[in-house]
Amino acid sequence: MAFVTEFFSGIYNLCLGLKTTLKYLPGRSITIQYPKERMEMFDRFRGVVVLLSNPETGKLNCTACLLCQKACPVGAITIKQAQDKDPITKKRYPEKFEINSLICCYCGLCEESCSFDALKMAQKYEFATTDKDKLIYDMNRLQELGRDVKYVPKKKRALVKPPAKPEKETESAPVNSNDEKPDKPADQEDKQ
Repeated sequence: MAFVTEFFSGIYNLCLGLKTTLKYLPGRSITIQYPKERMEMFDRFRGVVVLLSNPETGKLNCTACLLCQKACPVGAITIKQAQDKDPITKKRYPEKFEINSLICCYCGLCEESCSFDALKMAQKYEFATTDKDKLIYDMNRLQELGRDVKYVPKKKRALVKPPAKPEKETESAPVNSNDEKPDKPADQEDKQ
């Protein structure tokens, strides 16, 4: 008897699955023919990290402040600082900037921590290779990948300082006439 109920239960579940399949069969296909067609990525998609340059000057926005390196939870970013020899400006710039995409978790913390709009998570996703060394991107490769990425400076929120609270005049405690001697508790005074 258990065999018969198990058999009909299987037939019932098979019909349920076929019903779902047949419901979507006459509908429009959502398959993309990948090499010829490419899927448009969403605005918040986090692909490869790229370095952004100023479109007017072509110079990197990075000032080698190391905030992105410190924010990276897996340590995928390596930066070596250098400083301009001009004694007036003394600007810092990255001498070496590498991102190891083998260990990068694409969390976006580096982009959020960057105060100079130098890093962005691009919407590029085709970086398959058979050589692991090609997945460690140096500064030139990151800048090359970022050339066609739309540069939109972040809107910095103005720091609004709250108005200073007026200090309330606190009443000072009454001073004892016996300046050097501390007050005795009331129960000790009664005993004397």
